[in-house]
Formats: sequence, structure tokens, C-alpha cells
Amino acid sequence: MISGRCAACKYLRRRCPSDCIFFPYFPPNNPERFASVHRIYGASNVAKMLQQLPHHLRGEAADTLCYEAECRTQDCVYGCVKTISQLHQEINKAECQLAKTRAEIAFISSSGGQGRTTTTSTSTSLPITSSTQL
Repeated sequence: MISGRCAACKYLRRRCPSDCIFFPYFPPNNPERFASVHRIYGASNVAKMLQQLPHHLRGEAADTLCYEAECRTQDCVYGCVKTISQLHQEINKAECQLAKTRAEIAFISSSGGQGRTTTTSTSTSLPITSSTQL
């Protein structure tokens, strides 16, 4: 028998067996962690998921389930997908900015260090000064 019950066994009001699947991942001092996971997934589903995984992946899986449950509680429609979408948008913006910067560097280096110039609609090259923006 494990000294003290894990948060899952306390929440489910049962005795905590010595081989409790929840004990390492839902400590007794953090009952809201299991409560949010139980609310979204259910205790038996979480137990099945954890049992199907190798021991070295169970901690990360429990952390992921907790994060996803918290996200789902905060936004019941999108959950963590909202955060993932926002991060993808930020990555895309950063990649576009990087491509623009690389193109500008290539343009400047191909001009042979003669200074930056820009072409207007009248085909006249004008030097770009610090007050002119690209």
C-alpha cells in the first residue's frame, strides 16, 4: 500500500492500491490536476491510455492530458487547437519576414556594395537614404 492516496483515488473516493496507475502522475497535493483531466476524459479512459504507453512516456502523456483538459475547459470549442493555430500563424509570419530579409540581403550583396538603390516607375535609380523606407 502506498502511503497516502493519489489525487485520482481521493477524487474517486477509493483506496489507492500499491500499483495505482495514477499515483506517479497525479500527486495528492494537486487534486485539481486530476479533476480537470477526469472532467474531460474520464478516469477509466485516462487509465487505459496510460497503461497502453511505455513507462518512460507516461509522465509526458499525463502532462499533455492535463494541458489539453485545461485548454478545453477554458475554450470548449477549440481547446488547445486554438493555441496551436496561433503558433502556426506566428511561425508563418516569421518565415515570411525571414524570406524577405534574406532577399534583401541577397539584393544588397549582389549590387556589389555600391549602395542600395531603388527603381521608380520612370526607370530612374534613386539611392535609398535613412529617411526612405522600403
